[in-house]
Amino acid sequence: DTHISTTPFGRRPMTLGMISSQVAAKAMPADLTVHKWHVFQNIKEARGALGATDRALAILDALLSFHPETALYGDSELIVWPSNEQLIGRANGMPPSTLRRHLAVLVECGLIIRRDSPNGKRYARKGQGGEIEQAYGFDISPIVARAAEFKELAEVVRAEKKAYRVVRERLTICRRDIVKMIDAGIEEGVPANWGRVQQTYQAIVGQIPRTAPRQALEAIAAELEELWAEVREALESFVKTENMSANESHT
Repeated sequence: DTHISTTPFGRRPMTLGMISSQVAAKAMPADLTVHKWHVFQNIKEARGALGATDRALAILDALLSFHPETALYGDSELIVWPSNEQLIGRANGMPPSTLRRHLAVLVECGLIIRRDSPNGKRYARKGQGGEIEQAYGFDISPIVARAAEFKELAEVVRAEKKAYRVVRERLTICRRDIVKMIDAGIEEGVPANWGRVQQTYQAIVGQIPRTAPRQALEAIAAELEELWAEVREALESFVKTENMSANESHT
């Protein structure tokens, strides 16, 4: 049997993260099948959680394109061996130093595994029947092995984006409602300390930063909703009182 390369060529150090990636790849079921571009989409969405850069993902995109199959199997050959020039070409061009840096990011994130040859070159050796006996390059098996994890991470990111969008909508609607209700209250002569209400409103909306974590916006939305309820109560009470007065005057 040919010994499978597990350590990087040259001065690149071996890390526990690399071993972890290799262990995960080794443990994946042989019958596991994934659609590489679906997995890639999940990785793109979860890139923040994975620590991957956009440039690194452009390289991963290129690496995946060097594998001829769209469906990747746990028991199939999952090593690609493009040269740096080929990779740079498919990744829309970048200096070799940038390529090396972002390849290192992919390795650190556990998205690929280096399978370096004794001399560091990437190539495949074929057997008599033309099948690949030994390949040196980049092992993309983590794409298969960690596909479920990437999907989960992407779902978390999507859920967070949705929650952020929802709280932004809450803020917008609440602000609009309060402003219009205050205007209506003043216009209709509803007895209330509208100056204080306006000040409270301004103080709350003054807290809304241009960019903020969702939790901060949730807290501000909750404050606004309290004020909304207070203003609404004042208007409704006034309307009920007016209606009662009107009814009494008719009796």
